[in-house]
Amino acid sequence: MDVLHQRCAALDIGKRDLKACVRTPNPGRRRSRKQEIRTFVTTTNALLEMRDWLVAEKVTLGVMEATGDYWRGAFYLLEDCLNVILVNAAHAKGLPGRKTDVADSQWLCQMGECGLFKASFVPPEPIRHLRDLTRYRASLTMERSREVQRLEKELEDAGIKLSSVATDIMGVSGRAMLAALIDGERDVHVLAGMAKARMRPNIPALVEALTGNFGEHHAFLCRIHLERIDHLTEAVAELSARIEEEILPFSRQLELLATIPGVGRATAEVIVAETGGDMARFRTAGHLASWAGLCPGHHESAGKHRSGRRRHGNRWLGAALGTAAMAASRTRNTTYLGARYHRLMPRLGKKKALVALEHSILIAVWHMITDDVNYHDLGGDYFTHLDPERAMRRLARQANALGYTVRFDPIEAA
Repeated sequence: MDVLHQRCAALDIGKRDLKACVRTPNPGRRRSRKQEIRTFVTTTNALLEMRDWLVAEKVTLGVMEATGDYWRGAFYLLEDCLNVILVNAAHAKGLPGRKTDVADSQWLCQMGECGLFKASFVPPEPIRHLRDLTRYRASLTMERSREVQRLEKELEDAGIKLSSVATDIMGVSGRAMLAALIDGERDVHVLAGMAKARMRPNIPALVEALTGNFGEHHAFLCRIHLERIDHLTEAVAELSARIEEEILPFSRQLELLATIPGVGRATAEVIVAETGGDMARFRTAGHLASWAGLCPGHHESAGKHRSGRRRHGNRWLGAALGTAAMAASRTRNTTYLGARYHRLMPRLGKKKALVALEHSILIAVWHMITDDVNYHDLGGDYFTHLDPERAMRRLARQANALGYTVRFDPIEAA
């Protein structure tokens, strides 16, 4: 193969050390290459020494695999002085039977110098900081949900069926009842009387739900759960405040994203953090959807097409889009996204229909940020006007299922 980068370096990175391979032209022999491999520990001083060596060798391209989080230190030190790219480990697999750190660094270097790798997206430093904040907030939010589930299981163990009556046991009424239970109150009528607002009509059901064998052991564990939940809630609030400050340069993007049905503030912040808030790095909306893992795979052999699974994409972006798709799917008669979900769901199932909505939302995000325009909703009746005959057939089938026949007559214009 033709060598596109005459001076190329590749790093095979582990937790404690790395192998650095440098391939350069051999001055003694025409059209031949020489290579040198060195081992460095992954401390900052050793990485700086490696950087000086690569600069002295006049390396024009550095290649490294995305190995866990170990690539970060080396990448961040090299990105200011070298053209360094991060590659997907699945795209850099070596030949079977040659799996060593040295062989991996050689293989990366040989592939890199021929230009056979596609660089992964590594955002600039401000976006990296924003990503750290939004991802940690998502992790703590999930941990808080798990802690609430543990609390609910403890109540079930005590025979307390509060979650069967209250939609949210962590609401104002639920917290008041839990606090009283922990403090030793066992009169179910007193506990049920703590219901507020819309829960007041449910007092008779609460009396039944709060009757159980809640004891000192349950009180101790529930107190620990509540303290843990409160601590996580405070941490999430602190992270949200910091995100508000970090995301100020992207206020326009947040305004645009807020116009999409189902996209709330937190979801918009995750979209900006994961995509970088700049669509210039994605040539088309299809490239963005492919990067996010929202496109179906292709599996064809001997002229036969088989089901192609979607590949794994950015899980943080996928989780945020999934939340937005779930919210948009509930707007059946008012938005295009809701109508699209209910059109696809009978044929594809709920999960695939939600993925289709995630794809539609992300395509809209690309166009909105690229063109700096608000979301334009096509309306909940878009598909009815798009294919009126199909809509009439659906109505006829529904009427036939109820034992009726229908006839459609056009309405004369006034």
